[in-house]
Amino acid sequence: METILKIENLTKKFGSLTAVNNLSFTIKKGNVYGILGPNGSGKSTTLGIVLNVVNKTEGQFQWFDGTMTTHEALKHVGAIIERPNFYPYMTAVQNLKLVCKIKGVDISKIEEKLEIVGLLERKHSKFSTFSLGMKQRLAIASALLNDPQILILDEPTNGLDPQGIHQIREIIKQIAAKGTTILLASHLLDEVEKVCSHVVVLRKGVKLYSGRVDAMISTHGFFEVTSNNNSKLIELLENHNAFGTIKVNDNQMITAHLNEPMLSEDFNKFMFDNQIILTHLVQRKESLEEQFLQLTDHN
Repeated sequence: METILKIENLTKKFGSLTAVNNLSFTIKKGNVYGILGPNGSGKSTTLGIVLNVVNKTEGQFQWFDGTMTTHEALKHVGAIIERPNFYPYMTAVQNLKLVCKIKGVDISKIEEKLEIVGLLERKHSKFSTFSLGMKQRLAIASALLNDPQILILDEPTNGLDPQGIHQIREIIKQIAAKGTTILLASHLLDEVEKVCSHVVVLRKGVKLYSGRVDAMISTHGFFEVTSNNNSKLIELLENHNAFGTIKVNDNQMITAHLNEPMLSEDFNKFMFDNQIILTHLVQRKESLEEQFLQLTDHN
């Protein structure tokens, strides 16, 4: 599979602050990648570096297997890394014609891109009349005008209402389904879980995980339990190879993470055979949020 972008040992320092710390990951053609992390984790800085708007301190990156310069490569990239910035008194079409002129793109693409983002009927409406969600969708249309091989989006649903969020996510899925590679930065776990095939998890500029989203959440889940003898129950769990992390919360609920598959009825029988009567038993699958919290707890 063709490599779109390769980042190797990338570091960016702002004085004494290290915003990106020895970061490496690879983006392959045809996938949707999420850079996930809280505010201040280095997501936007990383995007700024590969788009040549932020200078790196150390490390390197190369576009398209290094077959062209960064300047040439960026002609094949569409990006939105700031708030949409169009002329308010001009219509959607007029604004996009201006973008075409700047990018050296034929204006024949405009209606096709407006249709993708659901704004074709509003093509003659002034930008000032658009809602925040519509402005963001126009920005996506603008980024698509050069038929990019990769679309880069920084917090694409930030500040939008639930309907606006849903519309943007559906547009991203639609664009990806046509074969465009997408890289988006987000602090929203829900966004990454619903839209992305791959994820890079960052915290304070350090990579905690890189790989497929489904691999990250394809653990064996966990049991939530209480019993008539929690201390003995915990001892049994700690001495059983099937269990990994064991936590006790404030109301004495025990969470036991599985290292291997186990049915709840088998767990219940094992406890009963050891004279433990369970007063509560729920088996759950780990969400991306729980995985993310585990990663950030341990780092």
